[in-house]
Order: sequence, then structure tokens, then C-alpha cells
Amino acid sequence: MRFLAVLILLTFYQNMTLFNFSTDSDISNWQILDDVVMGGRSNGNFKLNTAGYGEFYGAISLKNNGGFSSLRYYFDAIESKTYSKFVIKLKGDGKSYQFRVKDKSSNRHSYIFKFNTTTDWQTVEIPFSKMYASFRGYELDIPNYDGKTMSEVAILIGNKKEESFKLLIDSITLE
Repeated sequence: MRFLAVLILLTFYQNMTLFNFSTDSDISNWQILDDVVMGGRSNGNFKLNTAGYGEFYGAISLKNNGGFSSLRYYFDAIESKTYSKFVIKLKGDGKSYQFRVKDKSSNRHSYIFKFNTTTDWQTVEIPFSKMYASFRGYELDIPNYDGKTMSEVAILIGNKKEESFKLLIDSITLE
């Protein structure tokens, strides 16, 4: 009965919280994937900070053909066809990032949207229709994200230069 009430409430507000960070959040389904899988030397980290925000931080290295770090959130596939965009509340470091989504966890490609951060809190809106398919940095000749289902989201930094980074995340919702 409680689930039904939540479902009705979510339908009424026309948005759904994918993840809302707080000091007691379970972040066990959030994982770092760096260029070390290809021999690189970048070092990304993730934690809940004392204020209860997700903190993605580290250093990008170009050594050994490296150059990226990503933070991935894995979850059971959900239907998302009644939504049209992601809304992310975050505080950045003035650097560029990518937000990524996979419609099926078995797909090798992701759908990507690039965004710039400021050093203030900001709300980034990402329309599904603006997310293009990409695999290992190459844009694929398939339609943009249709938004029907999703099973993973990620944030990636890879600006083709050595740099430190820090991104605070408050929430990710679907609208």
C-alpha cells in the first residue's frame, strides 16, 4: 500500500528522484571506473562528505594513454518514458563533465550530454533528446536517447589534460 501511495505521489508531481544524497545515503551502488582499466593512471574517488553531498574528486593523468575518471550509479532497470529530462543539482569546479545514461546495462554504448560547471551551486537540465550515443569517445550513428528505460547513469571527466577535479552532487531527478 505504501508503494502505491509513493507511485501515485510521483505521478502527481511528474518527477522522480533517481538519487538524493544525504548523510545516511547508501552509496554502495556508486562505483568509480577510471582509465586504469586501459593502463592509465587517473585516480577518481567518491564519498559522502560531512554535509551529506556526494563528492566525486581526484586527478586526471594522461600517462599511459589515460585521461578520464567516471562515477557510475548502477540500479535495476526502470521505465522512464513518462519523463523527458534529467535535473541534477551540483556544485562544480569550473570544469567540463559528461553526464551519461545507459538504457540497457548490456549495451556497450552510453548516451552522453556534455555540460560545464561553475564554482556555485547550479541546476543542470539534460533533455533526453539531446543525449547522443557514444562508445569509447566516438559518436555512433544511431538515434539519440529515447528515454524509455534506463539502468545506469554516470558522470565522467576527461578533458584531454592533466587536472584535479571535485564535483559535489546533491540530487538527480527525472522530470
